[in-house]
Amino acid sequence: MRNNLLLHLPFSYGAARAIRKAALAFVLICLSSNASLAGSLRILAFGDSLTQGYGLMEADGLVPQLQVWLNRHEAGVTVVNGGVSGDTTAGGAARIDWSLSPDIGAVMIALGGNDMLRGLAPSEAKSNLTKIVAAVQGAGLPVLLIGMQAPGNYGAGYKAEFEGLYAELAEDYGTLYEPQFLGALGQVPAEALVWMQSDGVHPNEEGVLRIVEALGPRVLELAEMAASKE
Repeated sequence: MRNNLLLHLPFSYGAARAIRKAALAFVLICLSSNASLAGSLRILAFGDSLTQGYGLMEADGLVPQLQVWLNRHEAGVTVVNGGVSGDTTAGGAARIDWSLSPDIGAVMIALGGNDMLRGLAPSEAKSNLTKIVAAVQGAGLPVLLIGMQAPGNYGAGYKAEFEGLYAELAEDYGTLYEPQFLGALGQVPAEALVWMQSDGVHPNEEGVLRIVEALGPRVLELAEMAASKE
């Protein structure tokens, strides 16, 4: 009798949509997990909330969607989510050593956004990122360094210095380099709003997909570099 009553309870469209999205998330996570069993290379995605997937269902975040992209390209790679919401370059420098577990074969670094939002000195961010890159390379692992686009509210000089430090580091340490994490969403902030969540800082589901399409080939290069070191 109880089961019959449950069948007749009101069921809103919104609830049905939420359940469908949850089911899709579960399927994508399972697919990624199954693929990871076959992936011989584990890449650490080391970053902040942009990497962690803030504001999104788990399956819609950067790492799960990048994993789906790599699986589609038969890369044999597993991406490990090393994103910590709110993290700065200083936080990254403090945790990089214990984040490099023995199973990690390469690292993509996407930090600095929170430093910019807080107006922290570019020189401090560069020093911290240098420590991170040096730690990764000291472990014999290849690096993909991903730059960040600085806001203009601290002045043109601050913006130029902060954005420029990534290219300088990439050249100094011979890392792979992607100039802008959010570059695929548009060069002008107004252009990117359609791909952003309501906070105007974090990408929405569609924005993540655009980022992954731009970032995926660079991650494949990172995987090839790691393979050449074996």
